Amino acid sequence: MTNSNEYRPLRIALLGAGSVGSQVARLLIENKSELAARVGAELELVGIAVRDINSPRNAGVPRELLTLDAESLILGADIVIEVMGGIEPARTYILQALNSGSDVITANKALLATHGTELFDTAEQVGAQLYFEAAVAGAIPIIRPLRESLAGDKVNRIMGIVNGTTNFILDRMDSTGANFNDALAEATELGYAEADPTADIEAFDAAQKAAILANLAFHTEVPLDQVYREGITKVTAEQMAAAQRDGYVIKLLAIAERVDADENGEAGVSVRVHPALIERDHPLGAVRGAFNAVFVEAEAAGSLMFYGAGAGGVQTASAVLGDLVSAAKRHVAGGPGLADSVHANLAILPIDRAYTRYQITLEVTDQPGILAKIANVFADHGVSIETVEQSVRQNGGKRRSTATLEVGTHVATEASLSSVVKALAANAAVESITSVIRVEGI
Repeated sequence: MTNSNEYRPLRIALLGAGSVGSQVARLLIENKSELAARVGAELELVGIAVRDINSPRNAGVPRELLTLDAESLILGADIVIEVMGGIEPARTYILQALNSGSDVITANKALLATHGTELFDTAEQVGAQLYFEAAVAGAIPIIRPLRESLAGDKVNRIMGIVNGTTNFILDRMDSTGANFNDALAEATELGYAEADPTADIEAFDAAQKAAILANLAFHTEVPLDQVYREGITKVTAEQMAAAQRDGYVIKLLAIAERVDADENGEAGVSVRVHPALIERDHPLGAVRGAFNAVFVEAEAAGSLMFYGAGAGGVQTASAVLGDLVSAAKRHVAGGPGLADSVHANLAILPIDRAYTRYQITLEVTDQPGILAKIANVFADHGVSIETVEQSVRQNGGKRRSTATLEVGTHVATEASLSSVVKALAANAAVESITSVIRVEGI
């Protein structure tokens, strides 16, 4: 390695001094000597761009480094770290940095999910690098394995828990029997959920991360508006109890997978985020609290699991500094960086083309032959039944006129499964459909 005295100090600009930015600043300053030894050059934090210099700050942020002049800071930097969040002015600042020849490190998942192609194209044109390990799953190293370690393999499927807030809520519902609103209130009180939790509980955050992962895994641009998204607000305590009884747990899963061609269309990629049943002994089923995990299935490497803290200032800062060391080493060593490729150009398929299983709970008229009638509805739409559980409740010691059916299906297309649900809803023998939830991981 080049001695740190043989290479000029690298000028580092930091955009943002919130929970992540303040930790990045602290770690850069506290670990300055160690980082220099690793990189072969001193990493000099030359300024921190903020919107308001007088806002309360973490004690680890030197006031003398704060500036409102982000543009001048960017133009004088070798490496720019963006942890401001949001679309603008972050997009403008990153483009300025790349066009000036600076490498950029970002934790901005929303920006990458919506403008990633523009940013990567700009970086490639000018020979700069864009690093974004911190954008998905906090401290968990998942971007670099997909980008580098598995670059020579064929990834077939990614399935992950990529939002800590929703996993905490669902875990509390599972472990305590709480309903959704009570679990959300606890998450808010403990600081896991924002005052406005919409981005988390309606799965916008998870969808952004799913788009980024799919882009890397399948070398294909995945527009955010083509990611199927369904939040957790409709998950009930009753569904949780039923899942427990059957050996499942409900998780919000981000799933990106290859789909083979069939009679209905070409091969491509399906990307979706929704609550689903998963067996309790599946690696993802055991992920508790606010932790994240990503399960990758590759053709040669097989099944890989990445697990850890998915959020938090210091955890995200760890991923940012990992990227910083990589970027700084590139400066010292010279040579080209890593180009992101979308050469595959696979079709992005609607959720109708995805393959999954359903568990459907029905209230039906309790009469002879009802099971056969219900089975015929499934058969008419090409869906086979795997399991059926029937129960008849008592009402004041008397047998009720309705029975509860819990039907588990074999794997079928989403289109076929949803058509079954529509047909059941229209069937005279069905009083109501009380629960429909997908089953994954099998």
